[in-house]
Amino acid sequence: MSHSKINVAIVGGTGYTGVELLRLLAQHPNVSIKAITSRQDEGMAVAQMFPNLRGMIDLQFTNPEQTPLHTMDVVFFATPHGVAMSQAQRLVAQGVKIIDLAADFRLQDKTAFERWYKMPHACPDVLKHSVYGLPEINRDKIRQAQVVGNPGCYPTTVILGLLPLLEKGLIAPQGIIADCKSGVSGAGRKAAVANLFPEASDNFKAYGVSGHRHHPEITEQLSTIANEPVGLTFVPHLVPMIRGMFSTIYVQLRQVHSAQAIQQLFAQRYAQEAFVDVLAVGDVPQTRTVRASNYLRIAVQVPNPDNRTLIVMVAQDNLVKGASGQAIQNMNVMFDLPETTGLAHIAVLP
Repeated sequence: MSHSKINVAIVGGTGYTGVELLRLLAQHPNVSIKAITSRQDEGMAVAQMFPNLRGMIDLQFTNPEQTPLHTMDVVFFATPHGVAMSQAQRLVAQGVKIIDLAADFRLQDKTAFERWYKMPHACPDVLKHSVYGLPEINRDKIRQAQVVGNPGCYPTTVILGLLPLLEKGLIAPQGIIADCKSGVSGAGRKAAVANLFPEASDNFKAYGVSGHRHHPEITEQLSTIANEPVGLTFVPHLVPMIRGMFSTIYVQLRQVHSAQAIQQLFAQRYAQEAFVDVLAVGDVPQTRTVRASNYLRIAVQVPNPDNRTLIVMVAQDNLVKGASGQAIQNMNVMFDLPETTGLAHIAVLP
């Protein structure tokens, strides 16, 4: 494919994943951003809402109904669940590629989707041909795909944290525990009491303990990798920071392995993966080492040499590798670009 500019539109450009897409795409050498839609803020200059984009993006928000989405090469949906699937059929018929950052195309199990998202699936036929957008496991399928469901933020950490172990059958597929923490930006850019500074700051809490909609997404992918059902306990927590995600995953090894042996397995599995960084034994990832970057860092530890418990620690920026960065990584794969194009940002420290 010749590398002329890819014409891009973003539907729903006013949330955190929307502004993150704009920040990253504005610096992407192969992209021309043609439109950003918002019903509520139609006519407003994008740089007025997001002053960090001043001088980089000179577009105004347009009404999605009046935006010629059918003329785009790819449309990103940074919208609430349900929006992408209501427009997918039409766009697919017109040859447009779709990357949905919501959940419409993440779960192949339509019944599970309808149970967790409390809405009927609008286009099961498009869903059937859509691809789960985790390049580290589905790169070849993504390359051929017209519709990609961008993974949830928590699922990205848990799936990549367990992938090498499940592929090699080294762990018991039952009794997996994922203890995960996310910054407040994961809740989205909306007025909600729980997200107010006095509520979220200086506080720590679990949520979705009785069930979280990322659970079926994680188990569907893990079961596919393991080739058998997996049993997962997944508990997300809200931590008082803006961006960042840290997942600590506890699994039982089928037989005793040293942390060194497991670390080598991870290092080999991810040796060719530009955005997955496997740390040395004894190192621990930190959210600030991935902040504003598309990198995901993994460390493993066997707490007691005779013990078969293995601890996998995974850190990422929930808005980049957990959302918008991964969406652009998928776009790069779909358009035969080097995967790192426009995504080589180094994490912001301090």
